[in-house]
Amino acid sequence: MGQNRAVERTSVLSSYSTLLPVFHVPAKSFSLFFPHHLCLFDHTYWGERMENREDLNSILEFLPVVLRSSALFWPSQVVEALKALSKGPEHSKVDSGDVLFLAISDLRQSLSLSADSLAFSTADGFSLYFDDLMSRAEANKWFGEILPALADSLLRLPLMLEAHYKSADSISCVGVRDGLKTGLRLLKSQEAGVVLLSQELIGALLACSFFCLFPDSTRGANDLQVINFDRLFASLYDNYNEKQENKIKCIIHYFERICSSIPIGNVSFERKVLAVDQTHNYIPHPNAESWSKSVVSLCLFEVCSSGLIEDLSKEVHEVDFANKYFGGGALTRGCVQEEIRFMINPELIAGMLFLPCMADNEAIEVVGAERFSQYTGYASFRFCGDFVDKKDTDRMGRRKTRIIAIDALVNPGNRQYKHRFLVREVNKAFCGFSDPCKSHRYQILFKDDHFSEAELDHDIKRLKSNSDDVLGISQPANFEDEVGIATGNWGCGAFGGDPELKAIIQWLAASQALRPFVVYYTFGLEALRTLDKVTKWITSHRWNVGDLWNMIVEYSTQRSKNETHVGFFNWLLPLLSSDDPMLLDRNKVDHLP
Repeated sequence: MGQNRAVERTSVLSSYSTLLPVFHVPAKSFSLFFPHHLCLFDHTYWGERMENREDLNSILEFLPVVLRSSALFWPSQVVEALKALSKGPEHSKVDSGDVLFLAISDLRQSLSLSADSLAFSTADGFSLYFDDLMSRAEANKWFGEILPALADSLLRLPLMLEAHYKSADSISCVGVRDGLKTGLRLLKSQEAGVVLLSQELIGALLACSFFCLFPDSTRGANDLQVINFDRLFASLYDNYNEKQENKIKCIIHYFERICSSIPIGNVSFERKVLAVDQTHNYIPHPNAESWSKSVVSLCLFEVCSSGLIEDLSKEVHEVDFANKYFGGGALTRGCVQEEIRFMINPELIAGMLFLPCMADNEAIEVVGAERFSQYTGYASFRFCGDFVDKKDTDRMGRRKTRIIAIDALVNPGNRQYKHRFLVREVNKAFCGFSDPCKSHRYQILFKDDHFSEAELDHDIKRLKSNSDDVLGISQPANFEDEVGIATGNWGCGAFGGDPELKAIIQWLAASQALRPFVVYYTFGLEALRTLDKVTKWITSHRWNVGDLWNMIVEYSTQRSKNETHVGFFNWLLPLLSSDDPMLLDRNKVDHLP
């Protein structure tokens, strides 16, 4: 199949190359600017010059555009090629997957991007999808309408970026978050921060991914995921399966939607960091003793044996069972919970451009990503049509969809019961579930001195009126206090974690983060059939975070020493049935290992 496609591609090369000439010149050497008649701003009145911006300079090597004299632009031959594509197949002659890949190759060569860096079967993948798997009617619409619109979006990318950086200067954070910038930049590990992007800009960035225009030679060295779509298409050809085809269908549908109606909202991407040094700008990093002594009440816990996290109507933080590399295998062969979420909410993919992998004390929160696709199945994932996202928007134009990416231990085996790994997992969840604007409240929770629940409640209430929104946009004082957590079998399944342990760990983390409730989807997992019974018993006996943490530690100590081989629920249930008053004695519980 590959040899036949190569012959076909050669036969169309001569007619196509006369329309899109290639000049193999290093992109950074061009002195020709993006056409001035398209510029919206006079760069001399911008304040800080573009080349002096720390945010832009941190991300520039990962972008395909060129910066010169405070202007961003495409090299001239890229402009001409995109103009041809924007005029449709009658002008560009791009009317098949084969010729589309030739156009992509020429664009990459004009940007001095090596052909060798693309996955080997990329050309065959594009041809297979657009020439064989797409119907003729769908292909006509794609090449006649969608592809030209994407090319037009790319033509406007430099101006979108310039407008983005200008608007980023007008958004600042207040209170403990004062001075936090929102411009597109590399959000490095251990640097808490926010990037706020318009949906239109995200669409243009994902068009770059589709055309495989992002430089990738230094991404691995900076702990960044792949961002071009070459492996997505190559995987389709190398080892075809319907899940991979349906992943691409979701992406294609997204492009069809944004080309028919440009979205006008915003999406924010935030790196959260637990601070070891207890600075005011970060969420405090609790140690084992902090968990053991916590007197925070456990939040409400609702168990759902069916349903999906993303379908919950309540206002919640929705947990992404993430890989430490944001997006996991979304742009390769992956197709589990995180990858599926990235397909139905493709704007999440933009975060893969600038978010290096997460450390143990980090999490990522995305607010505003729109959902575009319906789907069915999990192991048998299928795209099944359009989805109209009716979520309300906040004052920043972000949909009230909050997605929390937290990565669990991978194949932890017996080590997940060791004390330091328990602390790692509960702190990872706490980082994701926490609200950075409540850092003062969390500092009170983790004070070294031990005090009563009444004293704690008084101190927290005193601070509630001082909560600040992360982007400096005022919200009702109790706004975040009403937003709970929607989660499920995080760290289980492909990750190999203990479902009972992970469920309790997430409950502890949500409670300590002062979330009002957890909605837990078991997805019918047999190991969690008694979850509702166990959590109701614990709640009825008014255990707090410290009580439950100490029981988890006691169980895990026995498990790691092979002193017990039963699950946590079965280990706990005999004690529950006896209603042993020892378990309700706070002083005795505190002295558990």
